[in-house]
Amino acid sequence: MTSPVRNGASPPRPRKVTVATLAALKARGERAVFLTAYDYPTAVFADRAGVDMLLVGDSGAMTMLGHSGTCAITMTEMLVFARAVCRGAQRAFVVGDLPFLSYQASSEDAIRNAGAFIAAGCDAVKCEGGARVADRVRAMVDAGIAVMGHLGLTPQSLGQLGGYRVQGKSLDAAERLLADARTLQEAGAFAILLEALPAEAAAYVREHLEVPVYGIGAGPEVDGQLVIAHDLLGSFVGDITPRFVRRYAELDTVIGNAVAAYAADVRSGRFPGPEHCYPIDEADAAAIRARRRIGSAVPRDRSEQALERVR
Repeated sequence: MTSPVRNGASPPRPRKVTVATLAALKARGERAVFLTAYDYPTAVFADRAGVDMLLVGDSGAMTMLGHSGTCAITMTEMLVFARAVCRGAQRAFVVGDLPFLSYQASSEDAIRNAGAFIAAGCDAVKCEGGARVADRVRAMVDAGIAVMGHLGLTPQSLGQLGGYRVQGKSLDAAERLLADARTLQEAGAFAILLEALPAEAAAYVREHLEVPVYGIGAGPEVDGQLVIAHDLLGSFVGDITPRFVRRYAELDTVIGNAVAAYAADVRSGRFPGPEHCYPIDEADAAAIRARRRIGSAVPRDRSEQALERVR
């Protein structure tokens, strides 16, 4: 029998998701829930909802910082996001996304920057590319860092890919993706993320790997799904709307309406109202009123009426 929680005691912390947890989900045929997060509130909300993994994505360059692509974000900026997310995620497995040029130049760079994510509280890191980054993956794994690979549409390589294009649209292309995925698995990657692939190609890659394979726009036949939090919530400010995006809320409308209502209330004098003002003793209020300057920006009668209502 479970012992009761003593009065005033904190409830037990939820059990942390680990690499072993994710492997067990795959073994049982249970899909993992994967979501991006860039700040403390989103991490807390996602954790409460039971999300299994959080990606501190370099997509924060677009969703949070207003850049047109992912390559503009720096390690310094990514670590600010990572620390905030890790403070909010008690259960979820947190993956830090290695930004452009933080790992490509050398294995030393890869280890140092991946280590900075781990020091910030992340459980693993993610990097883009297949065989050409296998040495970097192996170096990070040998340094004791869990690494997730990322294949298919890799936004850090848009110049080579010719823009936002679906990958793996032929058997030959799927075979090349599988070869890259196998190379990453052999280098020690604990999981692979596939982005913007036909469902058939993603399923083909998954069926030939032992590690978990997750998808973002890669169909249903993978071990879990990743979405961008701003896409899910309907709060992304931009023109990119991939086919795989599903909006579960319309926060852009909610936020816009709330700000417009606030602006209207301020301009009309409805906000702040009496209920938003702090009370004051009548004698002190009278003394202050006697010293107030005439011709202040707020009409005198309105401010005095507000004080009367508070009292």
